[in-house]
Amino acid sequence: MRPKPYVRPMAGWWRRDPFFMRYMVREATALGVAAYALVLLAGVWRLAQGQAAFEGWLQWLRSPWSIAFHLLLLLGMAYHTLSWFQIMPKTMPLLFVRGERVPASTITRAGLAAALLVTLVVLALAWGTR
Repeated sequence: MRPKPYVRPMAGWWRRDPFFMRYMVREATALGVAAYALVLLAGVWRLAQGQAAFEGWLQWLRSPWSIAFHLLLLLGMAYHTLSWFQIMPKTMPLLFVRGERVPASTITRAGLAAALLVTLVVLALAWGTR
């Protein structure tokens, strides 16, 4: 009788280690990014259909369900941004300034600061068009 080959159990592999849990949550937030891209695509589609259709889309954006959806997406995007800049130092080539290696925490903080600055600029521009 031939022995059966070892089959590694894969069910729930990502729930066994906190590192992999964070990894899967980060990957799942990409679905929120895709969902928001679809919301924007719907806006472009409605704009192409005329002013009345676009106004209807804007009205949908003001609904309580849409606002709740956007708040949920905002939380997911904030986590996605934070986790993206946390893994950035691990995925990019080593960075040296004046012969000294730049610490990973500095790279993460610089990325988060840049994301915050761009967010504030976009909000200021959007607020200025009101």
